[in-house]
Amino acid sequence: MLIATLLALGAAVLHAGWNLAVKQSGDRWLALWGLFVAGGLIGLPYALIATMQGDLGLAAWGWAIASGAVHAFYIGRLARTYEIADFSVTYPIARGGGALVAAIGGVLFLHDHLSPLSIIGIIIVVSGLVILSGQVDWGHVWPALIVASLIGAYTVIDSKGSRSTIGSAYAMAIFVTGGIGTTIQGLYRGKWTAMKASVAPMWRQYFLTGLASLITYWMVLLAVRRAPVGYVTALRESSVVFATFIGWKVLKEDSGIRRILSSLLIVAGLVTLVVGR
Repeated sequence: MLIATLLALGAAVLHAGWNLAVKQSGDRWLALWGLFVAGGLIGLPYALIATMQGDLGLAAWGWAIASGAVHAFYIGRLARTYEIADFSVTYPIARGGGALVAAIGGVLFLHDHLSPLSIIGIIIVVSGLVILSGQVDWGHVWPALIVASLIGAYTVIDSKGSRSTIGSAYAMAIFVTGGIGTTIQGLYRGKWTAMKASVAPMWRQYFLTGLASLITYWMVLLAVRRAPVGYVTALRESSVVFATFIGWKVLKEDSGIRRILSSLLIVAGLVTLVVGR
């Protein structure tokens, strides 16, 4: 359990960092596309070797393909949400809400367990989300809630996929399928020229954010093999406090104190969810 905890907390710091890089990009969709393609290229050799050795079977690739499809939609919605809303609003709602959806999905589909104390934790998280979104334009809130539902969906899918493999190859596989799915989406949206043109000036950012994201998700998937998905997701989403502080101090977004207090309440609820596991 200690290893799972350290992995999840480390992932929280990395996750807030690469999301900030995306938020500060000129074209957020391209930044996310480049991230996934770079992550897929980095992880492809490992995934292929694991497949040939039998560590990554057809069932795992099936889950990875499903995850890649969800990630393609997730990237589109996340990019749009970052374009219209503050980082210190979008990130906490999306990640905190995603943790709730994942915890409930773990109970419904992965046979995880939520105790009465965990249910209280869920109520606290919802209260924090309500307070955070209470003074924000609803047009900025509902896109983040859609992102949250997609986060919950792919987290449950990937938890199942990770538990069906040997080693950590599944984390590489989902970036391969995510990169392919996002590229297909870009072709459908007529972005091929922009995608090609962005590679030369942006390849360093793509590589660094792709590597950071790959390591982040690898850490999370290793953790969910050692602990319930709700526990791991709850700890990972402590990143909402880092993101809210970054939005306030780095991006100079308004209502910093209120948003930090709301994010702390969300984390308190997530901790309650963890304690009650």
